[in-house]
Amino acid sequence: MGADAIAPVIIKRKKVSGGDGHHGGAWKVAYADFVTAMMAFFMLMWLLNATTEQQRKGIADYFSPTVPINRVSGGGDGMFGGSDIMSDILIAEMGTGENQVARGKPSPRDTTKGDGVETEDPMVGALKELQEALLGQGGESFLSEKALRHVITRLTDEGLVIEIFDREDASVFDGASAEPKPVMVEIIGGLARVFGTVKNGVAVGSYVAARPIILRSNPKWELSSARAGRVRALLENGGLPTNRFSRVTVYADTKPATENPMAPRNNRIEIILLRSDQ
Repeated sequence: MGADAIAPVIIKRKKVSGGDGHHGGAWKVAYADFVTAMMAFFMLMWLLNATTEQQRKGIADYFSPTVPINRVSGGGDGMFGGSDIMSDILIAEMGTGENQVARGKPSPRDTTKGDGVETEDPMVGALKELQEALLGQGGESFLSEKALRHVITRLTDEGLVIEIFDREDASVFDGASAEPKPVMVEIIGGLARVFGTVKNGVAVGSYVAARPIILRSNPKWELSSARAGRVRALLENGGLPTNRFSRVTVYADTKPATENPMAPRNNRIEIILLRSDQ
């Protein structure tokens, strides 16, 4: 037997890699997610540019499972509705107080039971329809964007409460007088047209901001009374019959809407479209 017969056998194994990373499919998933995110971003930018403030409020309300009756928004940020009710600053802009409707729960008078099924009170439904008409949620609003900034609403057991108020940068009356500015005339005219579609009674309340106690003369009651009377006259000029007014109340500075009683937000007019069973 030769030397070659006992030589060791050498086996060479060649390792073949699976290819470079770019031949896999993981990058496609990441790229698809990126494209989807970019599409959503550009759709959001387009919506912000192509819609009004009230329409944006409506879109936000649609995706919110528990939306209060009055978002300030709007007011809508604007008129009724406003934005959010989670902070005291925004509550001041939306009106004070809390009720079951504002927490997303119907009040005892908002629903009726029949055959074990809860149904909405027809009167509440009618007031909500008027609220939507004022907001322009089903189309164009009765009021301009400028006017909507001064108005908010809430639905209570008494009826549909509409507040018209001063802002830090704009007021609805000319200084410390009862002379309404054009924006106030526009708002009252719009309300008169909407109120003309129903026969419910109307209540008017007038509030003013407090003044420093060092003033020698503080005609807060006279001013509040004059503004209430001026609003009533504007509603009548807009076509609202005199017999529709259930009351005209003067509150002066006794019920501030904010922690600061001298804040402009306390200068406000409250108009209530009363429920027919009041």
